[in-house]
Amino acid sequence: MRPLKAYTYFMSSILLILCLMLSFSPSYSQAKDDNYGNTPDEMVPYGRFQDPYQLFFAEPYPFLGPGREKKAPEGLTSIKIGFLGPLEGSVEKDLGTQMLNGAQLALNEANKKGGYKGIPYELMIHNDVGLWGAAANEVVKMDDEKVWAILGSIDGTVTHVALRVALKVEIPMVNTGDTDPTLTETRIPWIIRIVGDDRQSSYALVNYIFKQQDHERVAVIRANSRYGRVGIGEFRDSARRIGFPIVLEVRYDDGETDFSVQLERIKKVSPDAVMVWGNAKEAGMIVNQFKEMGMNMPLFGSDRLATTEFLEIAGKNAEGIVTTNSYNPNLETEALQAFNRNYKEKYDKEPNTFAAHAYDGMNILIKSIEIAGLNRALIRDKLTDLKTFQGYQGITGEIILDPSWNDIGKIWMVKIKDGEFIYSPAPIRDIELTGRIAED
Repeated sequence: MRPLKAYTYFMSSILLILCLMLSFSPSYSQAKDDNYGNTPDEMVPYGRFQDPYQLFFAEPYPFLGPGREKKAPEGLTSIKIGFLGPLEGSVEKDLGTQMLNGAQLALNEANKKGGYKGIPYELMIHNDVGLWGAAANEVVKMDDEKVWAILGSIDGTVTHVALRVALKVEIPMVNTGDTDPTLTETRIPWIIRIVGDDRQSSYALVNYIFKQQDHERVAVIRANSRYGRVGIGEFRDSARRIGFPIVLEVRYDDGETDFSVQLERIKKVSPDAVMVWGNAKEAGMIVNQFKEMGMNMPLFGSDRLATTEFLEIAGKNAEGIVTTNSYNPNLETEALQAFNRNYKEKYDKEPNTFAAHAYDGMNILIKSIEIAGLNRALIRDKLTDLKTFQGYQGITGEIILDPSWNDIGKIWMVKIKDGEFIYSPAPIRDIELTGRIAED
């Protein structure tokens, strides 16, 4: 009887695991012709040579661990939510401040509506200085503070490390600022991202530069950082796959002010156009020195050029530059315009994409808590179920999550004209059939 009992126990365990997978694995319906990451057919890796033996990220990765049975604590005086962002000691501190402001604005609005069953939300603010160990320590501190979820961060390295610690202590995360495409490819089922990544921007830029503007020889100058390396990697690979390899790629360090050596190298190869991938401060100085050296080929840039800081530094030299943005701040929707007004009134500055996406991210996080209750695992379930927030209409537009919980929603082309940002939709799929960017 012992072998029979052992077999019965084994089969019961298998059935239990299957039931758990069916219960907690998110459902996701995707058209058969959709490529992972919303990749255009022409830019699919090895797509011209063979079909893949195995497809990754085609289904959401389930969390089958414990925790859902935990009861909500009693006697709470606040509902704590963690924030991790670059606020001091980082080249991205201005972006982090915008992200913090947007998150705090959403949280304040939730508290005006009564908080969580009459208990106010409280933001536990932690600085991200761009160091590996520091990020891990900050997440551990948030666990000690008993936060229910975390919003953050921007730097790709920091966010990767923070996510791994969040996995260990089981805290759900909502990312609204890191555009590194590999973030959600870790298959850690404790994070969602609700901002367009560098892959989406690269597809749109490659489409525009090579297909619509007919450029063939493009040179790149980019930041020697993870943001520069990973971001331009997507652009470089996509360009090569449609037959236009980058003719030259040069780098600079954040904080540099003299780019003459890099620009001289670019000048010698006589490209059709130049791509600048980096933060607004250095990009603005690069554009100015570019013009001073008599270089007049068309300029394109990464999404961090779609900021007032870049315009203030580059001035009239920014005229005609084309970049992207993951939302359009000029849309005449009631919710977006109300956010713009409230943000300007409270912080005396215009919000940027980091503020707007943090506002959406915090609202989604708060809604998850209100639906799921005070249980981290159940909050995680709600964030990742691909049903509750699929198609969520935020101020930044419609949130569309793929099976890796990465936002593949609309990207916008941005052209600088007369000192203003002119926005046009940027279709990515059906590359041969896309409309052209708004012209003069």
